[in-house]
Amino acid sequence: MMLSRRVAAALPFRFAAPAANQVPIPKYRLPLISFHPQNVAVLCSRSNSSLSQQSETEHVDYSEFRSQQSNLKPGLYLVGTPIGNLEDITFRALRVLNSANVILSEDTRHSGKLLHHYNIKTPLMSYHKFNESQREQLVLKRLKEGEIVALISDAGTPGISDPGMELAKLCVSENILVVPIPGPCALVSALSASGLPTHEFTFVGFLPKHSGSRRKRLMSLADQTATQIFYVPPHKLSQFLEEASSIFGDARQCVIAREMTKLHEEFWRGTVREAKEVFLMRQPKGELTILIEGQTSSKVEPPSDSELEDELRELIASGCEIDCWQNIGEVDENWPTSLISKNALEHPLVKVHYSRFWNKKVEPWMGNLP
Repeated sequence: MMLSRRVAAALPFRFAAPAANQVPIPKYRLPLISFHPQNVAVLCSRSNSSLSQQSETEHVDYSEFRSQQSNLKPGLYLVGTPIGNLEDITFRALRVLNSANVILSEDTRHSGKLLHHYNIKTPLMSYHKFNESQREQLVLKRLKEGEIVALISDAGTPGISDPGMELAKLCVSENILVVPIPGPCALVSALSASGLPTHEFTFVGFLPKHSGSRRKRLMSLADQTATQIFYVPPHKLSQFLEEASSIFGDARQCVIAREMTKLHEEFWRGTVREAKEVFLMRQPKGELTILIEGQTSSKVEPPSDSELEDELRELIASGCEIDCWQNIGEVDENWPTSLISKNALEHPLVKVHYSRFWNKKVEPWMGNLP
């Protein structure tokens, strides 16, 4: 399809032939659609099922770009892969996987489906938590010989609750190049769509198997104000909700995300109590990403006039004095850390701090102070 000169000149970018080291974009015929406020609702309501069906049946061939291997520097490439939908992979990730000398894979059979879908012929080597310590020296040897090694997990970003952390640490200690190839990540996907606060969060991942260690870990998180993110196997969901209820409380909002990016994607939202009731009789399938809102900071009620007056009487009786004016209120926002002399009560900071009852309660006492 050719663009007229008039249309091309109005565009904020220019079309150009792909560079030699770039993977070409798959040839889909995409219609141009006007986008304005009047038709946003119509556009958003259209189904994308036809595109998904097309991508499941068509294979994109990247094998001819193995000659571009020289454009990548030798090193370890941590490649993010789809967490469910095969469309969620970048062109750069495909180029790296196709150009690597070997791909380290958590499950070669599972990863083989992804490579077959994109017709990538790079050999696979198993690399998982049960053999990573044995594989490390072999991989390190190949890296030192100048090879390009790609590391992928079954889904998502390597090293995030998946094998890869120790190998990356080893490469860094040996001054071997480590390159992240960004891609999908379950915790970020779940957090972005959860509806819970995203400005601060704690990624916990999988909890310890031992009950004592697990409860201790949960208790250390109970008072945090950040959103908490957990990875939970489906058969341990009831156990997790019971423990979360006893430690975090029943009223906390939580989100249970499952089958993300897949056909039966679901985001369940409610309180921890409601989650216990709903999933008591329901056994979900697939890995779960669970988010629990942080502890809401409770507003401290200011003490009443009578409480302040009682405390002031006790401080007067003890004969305390303020040594440094700048320390007023640093320890206790309602009272100075030490009181009290006639000069202390005359200080403007004290008058302002207790202005609500200064005239009717404190000032009459000044004549009785030493």
